[in-house]
Amino acid sequence: MVVLFAGYGLGRLSNSAERVQATSAALNNGVASTTAPHDDIGAAPHVHTADGTNAQPAAAAAEAVGGLTITSAGLTLVPEATSLKAAPSQPYRFRITGPGGAPITTYAVVHDKPLHFVLIRRDLTGFQHLHPTMAPDGTWSVDLALTAPGSYRAITDFTAVVGGRQTPVTLGVDLTVAGDYRPVPLPAPVTQATTDGFVISYAGTPRTTATQPLLMTVTGPDGKPATLEPYLGAFGHLVVLREGDVGYVHVHPEAQPVDGAVKFWLTAPGPGRYRMFFDFQVAGKVHTAAFTTVVR
Repeated sequence: MVVLFAGYGLGRLSNSAERVQATSAALNNGVASTTAPHDDIGAAPHVHTADGTNAQPAAAAAEAVGGLTITSAGLTLVPEATSLKAAPSQPYRFRITGPGGAPITTYAVVHDKPLHFVLIRRDLTGFQHLHPTMAPDGTWSVDLALTAPGSYRAITDFTAVVGGRQTPVTLGVDLTVAGDYRPVPLPAPVTQATTDGFVISYAGTPRTTATQPLLMTVTGPDGKPATLEPYLGAFGHLVVLREGDVGYVHVHPEAQPVDGAVKFWLTAPGPGRYRMFFDFQVAGKVHTAAFTTVVR
């Protein structure tokens, strides 16, 4: 299973503006404590050493990757529809249900949000990292930009609170946009990308046998190191998606930049080609840089 290092990934419960309700029995001055760290791909909690490396054996880490199933740990992703039209913006709704089919309405807030939603076409284009809002009946809503036909993977990353217990799960479902689908080949592997005038470089080589450091450096349009701001509780977020099955990894960095670089720890779930999406915030605006990498 992919090993994810969350720089400071303890889930916390609170009554949020998104109407996510925490169980009153667990509340303590409006914030509930947790005894186990959130794991973004639904694995059992794992332990890191003092230098941030993962103490869990690599063999165990490679057993699975997130977002490949619609049901896990007794929870099910129930989309309102799976066939959508091509449009620059359209509403999309879904629910997360428990073993008896009742909607889940209580979630832990992890990295400032109760649920992270990633949308990607199966050729790994059209990446979107969104945060739906939940109605009191447990229905989640989000606006999607689907401008190109094809098969998309919708991935929900959350920690449900069921019976007072936190359950981290990542579920996925295919969405279809009708039309003339023309897959786009993956760009060649590079270690530098540009977006919105920023130049983003990374150093490090993902491997399948050990957790490796990956450092992201951002240079502003003025040629100077960009001043990164915390976004969703961290100085960056890294979503890694595998070619073929769209296996999902969401990695959080160390708490503070290291020599100006955002430092992640990553174990690749297996050999193959991957697309990495690095979200960062400067001057209140979020930007996303994309890289292709090959794991051998």
